[in-house]
Amino acid sequence: MTMTLINKSPQRIRHETRLRLLEVQAVKHITPLMLRVTLAGDQLAGFSSPGYADHIKIFFPPAGHKAVMPVLGPDGLAFPPDKPRPEMRDYTPRAFHAASTTLDVDFVLHGDGPASSWAAQAEVGQKIVIGGPRGSMIIPDAFDWYLLAGDETALPAIGRRLEELPAPARAVAVIEVASKEEEQPLRTDAQSEIIWVHRNGAEAGNNDLLLRRIEQLALPEGDCYAFIAAESSISKAVRDHLVGQRGIDGEWVKAAGYWLRGVADAHEPH
Repeated sequence: MTMTLINKSPQRIRHETRLRLLEVQAVKHITPLMLRVTLAGDQLAGFSSPGYADHIKIFFPPAGHKAVMPVLGPDGLAFPPDKPRPEMRDYTPRAFHAASTTLDVDFVLHGDGPASSWAAQAEVGQKIVIGGPRGSMIIPDAFDWYLLAGDETALPAIGRRLEELPAPARAVAVIEVASKEEEQPLRTDAQSEIIWVHRNGAEAGNNDLLLRRIEQLALPEGDCYAFIAAESSISKAVRDHLVGQRGIDGEWVKAAGYWLRGVADAHEPH
């Protein structure tokens, strides 16, 4: 009897680093606090983002200033010395539409920081610079089921993953948001259970609501790949629970700290 070993190792793909100057084509509220900005432009030709947890760097100009295209040189990024330097933050490409060369990026409007402030005032015709993604992590469709957990900053990645999973796949998603109004429709062909956790006034990044809900779950049998993205300490606590209490292989758990409590718009590289 021969046994087939299915490779469950995530695969890393590197991309050529490119900077693109794009234009805002549309701005739309997905929920009261989640804004989808559609970026367009010829420079999106060749854009590639095969991994659901990919991230691009967005260069946010200071209020009242226009987007400035940096130059990518041997020493990294060089900015014009006579212009104010933009703030850079990492964001998930929510959806790339090759036919229309448009890119959707979802922003959480939480009122502070350069990214949230820019998104809140974004208008059609404005320009913005993005870079990357520099690389992608491809998770094979070889697991018995997938756990997706996080807060609203993880929703673009979780939403993408649910959309991209094939029909026979099984997924459990646990998503913490501010309130019921922040739930958004998520399309998927997978057999999925989507659980919303509402903060209802609890402080974002300073509660155990996501962890407690996952502790209560009866998890499916079989090999699981888990993706967790939230405030850094919360992601770590969920990971520790899954590996320590639930016996999930630590190599099959990706826990990303998408932000740090007390730091505006922080999105750590992951």
